[in-house]
This record gives sequence, C-alpha cells and structure tokens, in this order.
Amino acid sequence: MAHVTALPTQDRVRVLAADSTSMSTQLLVEALARDPQLHMIESPSNGPALLQLLKRDKPQVVVLSAKIGEGEAGGFELIREIRTQSPSTRVVILLDASERQTVVEAFRAGAHGVFCRTEPFRLLSKCIQCVHQGQVWASSSELRFVLEALSKPAFAGFQSNGGSLLSARETDVVRCVAEGMTNREIAQRLKLTEHTVKNYLFRIFDKLGVGSRVEVVLYALGNGVPRNGAASNGRKPVPTAAVQAKTPGPLAGTVRKTAT
Repeated sequence: MAHVTALPTQDRVRVLAADSTSMSTQLLVEALARDPQLHMIESPSNGPALLQLLKRDKPQVVVLSAKIGEGEAGGFELIREIRTQSPSTRVVILLDASERQTVVEAFRAGAHGVFCRTEPFRLLSKCIQCVHQGQVWASSSELRFVLEALSKPAFAGFQSNGGSLLSARETDVVRCVAEGMTNREIAQRLKLTEHTVKNYLFRIFDKLGVGSRVEVVLYALGNGVPRNGAASNGRKPVPTAAVQAKTPGPLAGTVRKTAT
C-alpha cells in the first residue's frame, strides 16, 4: 500500500464536524481524520458551542447533522446562523434519508451540499473537498427536488432596498430556467431571440452575483449564494461553480459558468 503523507495543517481543509450525539460526532471526526487533506475540529452537539468554535477556529467547511438543535428544523436554523456569522464558511448537512422536503429545506437554509448517510462514507471526503472548491454537492434526484420546488416559484426574494431586483422579463427567464428549459425553448416561450435570452441571463448573473444557471435556481430557492466582495453594482460574481452529481442521469456532470 502506498504511504500517504499528511499535508501541513495550514494546507489542509479545516472542517468542523458536529453530529447528533457526542459519540457519533467523535466517530465521524475520527473517520474523516484519516483523510490527510482534512484538518478535523470536533464540536459538541449543540448550537451555541458550535457557533463559539466557528468564531474561534474559523473552519472552511462545517459538516452538520440535520438533527442538531431543538425541533425538526434545528439543524436548518443552525445553518442560517452559520451563514450569518461566517458567510465564507461552506456547509454540508448530513441527512438520514434523501427526502424531498429535507433536501429542499437544506438548500433553502443555505447549505452548499447535502450528504445522505445511505451513500458510501468514502464519498463524504470528496463531498467536503468539492464544496470547499466552490461546488454544490447533490445527487441528480436531489437536484430534481430543488428544480421541482421552483416549478411555480413566488420569487419573493428578488427584492433589494424595497424595489424589485429583477425586471418582470428577467423573472420570466428565471422561471423558465427553473423548469430546466434550454435557451431555444425559453426564446420560443417568451417570443425572444436566443441572443436576447443570453443577454438576459448574463444580466441576471450579474444582478444576483452568481456564475451559473444552477446557482440562479438555488438563489431563487432562498440559498443566498455567497458573494466575494463588491463589484461596481455592489455584487461580484462567485468563482466558476460546478454541481457535482453523484449518480448518472440528465443532471450528471458539471454545470460551468455559461448562459447557454
């Protein structure tokens, strides 16, 4: 067997992990610590203690059980707190089952990836690395849950300073994107040219501070894609994003920054 040398601490991804119990957290941390690219930080299984460690240790990724906190929505509320206190920290939420409601709620809360415990555990390290690199981790079926949740979206989140962030036509384009339509299909529905549709998409990317069609969908869902600084319009597009699909299917592969 080849010998793997652990990277220096400063070069490893700092990962804060918290499962639903202290014992399961310890087992989770010990298992992930076998990956030489990860620097693991063990957290107590409660929100206030985790938030204190978040402030002190500044992890790059948080791996969090959906069952932490009070009530069924405890883990999702904690994600929102993490995103508020440390916008640059990316969150992976652990789910016992890949159910439509929990997957959609996880992304609504601000998760960058969902990892179901029925998946092979060895994929969790890959999930963490992908999320750290700016990707969104979800299976093809999980992404479909998100898209289906947006098939008739209200888009109440497209507001800024009391006014509409997107024009009515731009919102129409986002609705079409959420339905999985191609530029040609969008053009046919809205009676536009494909070139005009591309222009709309680039303006939408710029206004929302995102870099791909999938990020537009997640933003509309309420994910609030993180911004890296400010551009001339107050937003800066995030780095080229990719969605890592864990299973083959129509959504498998990566979605690059493009309006096509």
